Amino acid sequence: MRRRNNRVLSLGVMCTTVAMLTAGCLSGGGDGGSSGGGGGGGTDDGDGVVEIIGAFGGVEADSFEKEIKSFEDESGIDIQYTGTQDFQTIITSKVRAGDTPDIGIFPQPGTLTQLGEDGEVAPIDDYLDTAALEKTLIPGLLDAGAGEDGTTYGAPMRVAVKSLVFVPKKAYSEGGYSTEPASIQELIQIGDQIKADGVAPWCIGYGSDAATGWVGTDWIEEYMLRLHGPEVYDQWVSHEIPFDDPKVQEAFDAYGEIVKTEGNVRGGAEAVINTPFAEAGTPAFETPPGCMMQRQGNFITGFFPEDIQANLDESVDVFYFPAYEGGYDGNPVLGGGDLAASFNADDEETTKVMEYLSGEDFGKSWAGDGGWLSPHSTFDTSLYPDETTRKVGEIAANADVFRFDASDLMPTEVGGGSFWTGMVEWTTGDKTTEEVTQEIEQSWPSS
Repeated sequence: MRRRNNRVLSLGVMCTTVAMLTAGCLSGGGDGGSSGGGGGGGTDDGDGVVEIIGAFGGVEADSFEKEIKSFEDESGIDIQYTGTQDFQTIITSKVRAGDTPDIGIFPQPGTLTQLGEDGEVAPIDDYLDTAALEKTLIPGLLDAGAGEDGTTYGAPMRVAVKSLVFVPKKAYSEGGYSTEPASIQELIQIGDQIKADGVAPWCIGYGSDAATGWVGTDWIEEYMLRLHGPEVYDQWVSHEIPFDDPKVQEAFDAYGEIVKTEGNVRGGAEAVINTPFAEAGTPAFETPPGCMMQRQGNFITGFFPEDIQANLDESVDVFYFPAYEGGYDGNPVLGGGDLAASFNADDEETTKVMEYLSGEDFGKSWAGDGGWLSPHSTFDTSLYPDETTRKVGEIAANADVFRFDASDLMPTEVGGGSFWTGMVEWTTGDKTTEEVTQEIEQSWPSS
């Protein structure tokens, strides 16, 4: 499959923001600080030390350190991990200075593939059994780390899932609403039932300071996958089809059936724009609920009220954001994740660590701490700490294709600019679908 031209060494500001909302917020924690040895560059071959730089810190880094201890004890390899919230900038500067770590754990695939195409990162075919990986990974995940010619430079070691609907468990159950809608059309009918019972069906908030609008882009991405499938989705991301293509406009209009229909969203369009995304689901847990359904990533549970988090399984239910009847015949999942890549494939110890990080058994300890989902469909979901996370893990494992967040992969001018602002203008009704998609298309860089 032809891969997108990512242009992402210039993505610093956008990725710092968005990564914190996706892969970087899997557990709602982490200060991005250093954990473990870290230090000033790649280690010597055969010295017993493997240096890793990644984007997770705080409690996530602590869980990573705990996870790798048994491997270190068994292998005799000292893994020194450094976490930084400014991963994109740090890794790029280290490459330019010739001071790379042995392994980088990339929260965004774009920079990884660019570095791979520049010859800085080794293709995983050089040191991993990719055929074996494909047998256990969620379909489509290896594509995320592939360059223009299909060469794969990174192996997934963690995923985040966005194709989810969260609801207040007791109120939703008492209302008799289904948690197994067969299609988006059926989900809209459920929304109509909720509205008839006097509650706004949807909890949606775009507010995110300078990144306001990213929640809306996620909705469009969900519809692009479900209406047109992964092939068209990839063409959209790579600009093989223009942003104002009729297929893209169809996704906007289909989402409009939810967000623009009177009474569907708590507070209407103005509330959507002004409500912080982290607070959008809070009214669902009031008595009576102020709204009922929230389509969001699995990280959103870290923003629920503390009493809800403390009793997550009793308070929250979650189900798959369904297919679109008449659209793509499959079960796609939208999300993000972390990809491990080797800067030192000639070092046997680095390769052993890469085999461990990308293996289907990695994460058995981390899974129990929370904040981690396996990219392998074969992972034992009973190891996750609660039923809510187990359900999310099963949704990911049952996907027939996984695709990374499109706005994160598009050029900064679009994915972190015109697409965000366009969603705000379109949702409020200030601009039509045609106007917004044409303006976003015009903002796409020419080179």
